[in-house]
Amino acid sequence: MLKISNLKIESPSCLWGRVVRGPVGDAETTDQYDKLLTRMNLFYHDVTQDLRKLKPATLEEGQVYVVYWSVRKSWCRAVVESIFMDSLYCHVRCLLVDHGERLVIPSDQIRIAMEPFLQLPFWVRKFHLAGIKPKTLRVSVFEKAPALIPSTQWDSSATLYLHKLLQVSTQTEAVLLESESDSTSIELYLTVRNVKICVNDDLVAKKFAYYSRESADSNGLDEVDTHPVMLSYSILTQTVGTTSKKPTAQTQLSPGKHTDVTYFSGQSCISRLIVCLNLDTLLSAYQTHYHTRWKVHFVCPIYRLHFCFSSFSRSGESGPAEKTWRSEEDWVCSRHNIYCLICLSQVVASDPRRSGILVHSVLPVEPCTSLDDGPITEALRWVLRRKQYTTLSPADCYSWPAVARGCNAVIVAQNADQPLSYIAPLLSHILLNSIFTCLTSTSGPIAVLLCPGWEKAQAVYDLLEEIKATKVLHPAILLLGVGKDEAKDVRIPKNCLLLVTTPFSFVRLLSCHCFLFLRLYHLVLDEADQLFSLAPDQMATILQHFQKVTTSEEKASCPQQLVAVAKRWNSHMEGLLANHMPCPCIVMTVPEEAALYGNVQQIILMTLESSKVSVLLGALDFNPVVGQKTLIVANSAQEVEDVFKVKQLNKSAFCLKTHEGLTHEFDFVIQQWRKDIGPSTHVILVTNNECLKCLGIRDATCVVHYGFPTSPKVFGERLFCMAENFRNLSERDQAGSPHPSRSVLLISERNAGHVVGILRYLGRTNAPLPPELLSFAQGVHAARENQKTNKPFCSYLKSFGVCRDSSVCPDRHRYISQLDQSGLPASGVIEVVPIYIKTASVFYGRIVQKEDGGFQSMASEMTSYYANKKPGVHEVLEGGLYAVQEDEVFHRVKILSVPDRGGRLFFSVFARFIDVGKEEEVKSHQILQLPEQFHSLPGQAVEIIVCRVKPVDAETDWHPKVTRALSQKIRGLQHRARAVFSLGNTVFVDPMVRVTKVPGMKTVINEYNVQSEILNTGMGVSNPEHLDLLKALCQESKEAGHVNG
Repeated sequence: MLKISNLKIESPSCLWGRVVRGPVGDAETTDQYDKLLTRMNLFYHDVTQDLRKLKPATLEEGQVYVVYWSVRKSWCRAVVESIFMDSLYCHVRCLLVDHGERLVIPSDQIRIAMEPFLQLPFWVRKFHLAGIKPKTLRVSVFEKAPALIPSTQWDSSATLYLHKLLQVSTQTEAVLLESESDSTSIELYLTVRNVKICVNDDLVAKKFAYYSRESADSNGLDEVDTHPVMLSYSILTQTVGTTSKKPTAQTQLSPGKHTDVTYFSGQSCISRLIVCLNLDTLLSAYQTHYHTRWKVHFVCPIYRLHFCFSSFSRSGESGPAEKTWRSEEDWVCSRHNIYCLICLSQVVASDPRRSGILVHSVLPVEPCTSLDDGPITEALRWVLRRKQYTTLSPADCYSWPAVARGCNAVIVAQNADQPLSYIAPLLSHILLNSIFTCLTSTSGPIAVLLCPGWEKAQAVYDLLEEIKATKVLHPAILLLGVGKDEAKDVRIPKNCLLLVTTPFSFVRLLSCHCFLFLRLYHLVLDEADQLFSLAPDQMATILQHFQKVTTSEEKASCPQQLVAVAKRWNSHMEGLLANHMPCPCIVMTVPEEAALYGNVQQIILMTLESSKVSVLLGALDFNPVVGQKTLIVANSAQEVEDVFKVKQLNKSAFCLKTHEGLTHEFDFVIQQWRKDIGPSTHVILVTNNECLKCLGIRDATCVVHYGFPTSPKVFGERLFCMAENFRNLSERDQAGSPHPSRSVLLISERNAGHVVGILRYLGRTNAPLPPELLSFAQGVHAARENQKTNKPFCSYLKSFGVCRDSSVCPDRHRYISQLDQSGLPASGVIEVVPIYIKTASVFYGRIVQKEDGGFQSMASEMTSYYANKKPGVHEVLEGGLYAVQEDEVFHRVKILSVPDRGGRLFFSVFARFIDVGKEEEVKSHQILQLPEQFHSLPGQAVEIIVCRVKPVDAETDWHPKVTRALSQKIRGLQHRARAVFSLGNTVFVDPMVRVTKVPGMKTVINEYNVQSEILNTGMGVSNPEHLDLLKALCQESKEAGHVNG
């Protein structure tokens, strides 16, 4: 005999309950379902979710959905039983499969059940009392006495009696007999006043039922009410209600009469709608009264529902009645399934801030939802599909409409480094508008696209060519060096309407050809944050020229657009908005960057973990002049409880709390939080990260990070809770935020692992940083550097004396004697032969020594060995030495990595040419066995770095044309160089010249100097501090190692 819990009774033939399988098993099961309920509530309460993806397009009977149960203020799993319509809304009657309750809810409270929430089986099961059938009392006017007769449905008095038994019982048990498709027959036992009663027998004894004598294969189930009524527990203290339970089948229809039921409205219409939508009953009635036609119309403000049941004709030998459907409107109804099509246009466009998107615009912005309705040309739409750019990012949805209609725009988004995120709407506007309205009296480009470097500029230009922009716009790329008269000699094609360049190149071009840009209408700043950081002076010159051109009287009717796209907010962009962007549209999808834009005041407080509460109380203003709403964010539910218990917090302010264990209080907390507050009022809400998205708070004036944010994303989500108090730079007359927002960050000794990351963000604010925090961060950075013993020395540090960004660079930036001690010459004149040109200033080659002819001898022997036979290898091993032939030369290679072959006959491996220095993929069939006699000589490749040169315009890498020119000139030729420093397998030379002997004389001629050749290309500049910086770094590392030792 098993115990049954949470027993719910609809009738003796329909009981819902949970089977208890022992105290331990029941506790585990309860815990599983509690966790499921918590996860569902956090997911479906999340205000950042896209409701269009969560709301079902159609509703179908018998399917599982997630619905909102207002009694418990919780989202629960449910099965849809029926669908009906009133004068305003579509309603659904459903069964909560984990609670055994039936609800009638509007369709807008239904969501799609996601796969993770369907893993657990339904918690409640359906039972029916075995072996009994219902009786009812019949009173006839033709008979003297009433009589109890068998019935097809249970009397409400029987159900009420069963409710009362359950109410007074102390224990519920059952014997499971036979499981059927949707129900299990049981013998139910209740313990009442220490007496165990078999409910099946008791109902028979009380003459509510009689024993069924049908065979077992009759399934033992009777028909129940078509729409059984769920009785509330309050009915146990009342008499049987007078509510009509008359089944739909008993509805009397007048033969030959046309009945037109229209315009149902009000609360009382629900029961009538259930009757009308019982199609089986209606069809039965139609077959009886076959000339009857019914029309049911439902009229609401948005759409009209029209069910039309045609006449049914019947002949003597005809089969089932034929029916003809006349569906004229939006809704479809069948006999077995009712599909409720939810019109997505009913979903009101929500505030983008609810989804973590900040949109500030003087003009209203109507977002696009997909690529299909994006404001771009069909040709560009086709190109984007071909490049598999089919899903628009949140930034695209809000920025594309603004860019496509020619508005000034600032876009800060994670995908801002992808040119496709802004190219399509920009080109659409130029193609459909600008080229028809631009002045024809002048020539030159109408759009200039600025990129932070040559590499990005080349990528954008290649994209423009790929999307066939050359047909109309004829784009051109321009990268100018610092060579003499280079800017004067440049020629831009006359038909070029779009120019791609860098700030430095564009300023050089303006200095000589400013009249070519008198009809400049569109200026696009790609990665604007980098542009302002790398070239602030050049950007000021460019913006000044753009403003002068676009503000002239003759250009008043011409398009004027400035678009800035960036991954980060930059302080220079504030001046850009204020001085050069009238009526801008600002779109930000990175919350932490939006907080920088919103001018959130950052306050950093150092504390011990044991003193956090007292520091927290000291940071709060309990007597504010202006009403405040403070959000205290912890990292766990226990921290929330600990903070909320602080007495001073509750005494001095109106304090609320919520966490994942209190999801049923979300509505109450939000309601209290959103109430208007007056002066000197302070509302405090203590919560954790998991609940922030569910609360949807955007009007906080202060966020206190009691629990340290574990990532920039978490930090940004917290800061965005103050989005309504961010300053709005799209409004020129706004001096600042009406309620300055504050962020208070508590840092304790437990947060060591995240301090460096948060400092990178805080360093971009105006917040004063505590000295102990800076000292602590330096210690963390040093510790991380000490852990990079297995990493190579930073290549940028060796090439130019500085790393491009040491805070994120994965390579080593400290000298370690065991790894960097070099046997190569650090001074004196040497002869070198560059063989592999890696960049314009970094080569791999051999140092030529007169007394050593080992390499040339080995090369000759290898050529002779492989002249007659070329033995292949059966198995390629990682780390092994082999030979590879290139043209007529045989090279020794060391295998760096071998991929998983997966049964393939041919594959490629990654190998290093130990005598050349290059690393590249080699096909497996090209690899030859290398005899042992060729293993003894060590690898001859040495890294050679030419000092005192670096790329022009703050570039981090050399332009390919410089590297290509140097490779053609110096590759394979012997040069004379002066060694000035050595590090590991690297020798630094300054200078490096090509020396030629005059035949028959001792005189030598210096043909060229490699450094001079690099500078003459115009793409390089002098770097006099190179060697000094490198030596100082090594000396500092040696001293630090000596002190630590």
